[in-house]
Amino acid sequence: MKPKLLVLELWGIGDLIIASPFLREACRAYEVTLLAQAYAEELRPHFWPKVKVLPFRMPWTAHRGKYRLHAWPWTELARLVRQMRRSRFDAAASARWDPRDDAVMLLSGARRRIGFPRMGSALIETTSVDRPNPLSHRHERWRVIGAELGLDVPPVTEAVKPISRPHGTVLIHTGAGKLLRVWPLERFHSIATRLRAAGFRVRVACDPEQFGWWKDRGEPAVEVPSNLAELLEVLSTAGVFIGNDSGPGHVAGYVGVPTFTFFGPQVPEWFVPMHPQAEWIEGTPCPYKPCFDYCEFPDPFCLTGIKEDQAWTRVKAFVERHLTGTATPGAQH
Repeated sequence: MKPKLLVLELWGIGDLIIASPFLREACRAYEVTLLAQAYAEELRPHFWPKVKVLPFRMPWTAHRGKYRLHAWPWTELARLVRQMRRSRFDAAASARWDPRDDAVMLLSGARRRIGFPRMGSALIETTSVDRPNPLSHRHERWRVIGAELGLDVPPVTEAVKPISRPHGTVLIHTGAGKLLRVWPLERFHSIATRLRAAGFRVRVACDPEQFGWWKDRGEPAVEVPSNLAELLEVLSTAGVFIGNDSGPGHVAGYVGVPTFTFFGPQVPEWFVPMHPQAEWIEGTPCPYKPCFDYCEFPDPFCLTGIKEDQAWTRVKAFVERHLTGTATPGAQH
């Protein structure tokens, strides 16, 4: 019988995708339970079908009001603790440098607790590991945890098998989990128009609240994927993906589609999609960067500072590297 391993990844879809190579490898040696938000159950059958998902949204993952303790779901939290303890985990692990994760691992009753210590949390870990290079991809933290558990997690450069669709579409996805990570829609619209004029087939996808904007601009068949299955269908014909620092971008990269990402509040080296040919463009420097939930300014100029002409030069070169367009001589660029 395999030992039982509890894995914590309490945040976004992109974070779960980054953890995917670790989760797949862990299932070879452990009976894996993943404590994550409910959408992990949607990812599970596609990316790590042997994992058992324990769905729960921790109150501190909310964008606002994280520490209004009177509003925390104390009854549900107590129920979660009892459920974890009944599972009698042999080990628990988190790749986050976060004492809150260490506290959850302690409450789980796991005999071995592996994490990156911070603010004295080494006192409640049984195995504390050193963080990798501060500028390394977040996937590298899972590799460090994996090594401690005796797992051979592949490096980020080998985590994804690229696909090649030279006659595929350009998929532009303009959504993101947070507004401060959305490059201005009118600039995406201009990029789509230029790519079509250059002879490339473009498909636009967006979040629900952006749908009306695109329809008002005459976008003929804008897609609004409401679940992972619909997103994967849209990606099935894509030769490249262009979008924000977002969950869909991470999914695209992980299923093998080359990605081009607009980065503002985050550090690209940490969160670029795990595709060996992933590219990105980074905005204006900001002294508060990286930002996770809030912006200190009325406008996230770190992202909006990426101007249309600057982006077009990079995007056009990226698309031309991967796709064969249908442009005729003299087509408008």
